[in-house]
Amino acid sequence: MEIRRITRAGDVWDAGHLFDAPPLPEGIERFLADERHHLLIAYADGVPAGMVTGVEMTHPDKGTEMFLYELGVDEPFRGRGIGRALTSALADLARERNCYGMWVITDEDNAAARATYRRTGGVLEEKQVVFVWTFDQA
Repeated sequence: MEIRRITRAGDVWDAGHLFDAPPLPEGIERFLADERHHLLIAYADGVPAGMVTGVEMTHPDKGTEMFLYELGVDEPFRGRGIGRALTSALADLARERNCYGMWVITDEDNAAARATYRRTGGVLEEKQVVFVWTFDQA
């Protein structure tokens, strides 16, 4: 397995099956243009097998932290440690970029994600509550 940091739109298109929905041209362009957005793809035998996205977030009184936005591993490649490797690679990148920490939100019933994050050093914060706003898109 090889993990690469993606900077070219063609690589995103090639790994489009790893995302929840097909990538959007304007989304790819905006994502790749921002140096604080990170996409790492794991390749198994040259095939995109998994991906993780991270976004650096800076606050005036806290510094910069990495938000693990999404982690996905293609079904045939699950159970091989690809999710752990991608999470660890993003954490390493966060350290390299002087982030003071990294965080993620996952569904309570997502046992695979919870196990992956625990195995890579993540600590469960049980007192957190998430609010969501959904906006209509014109």
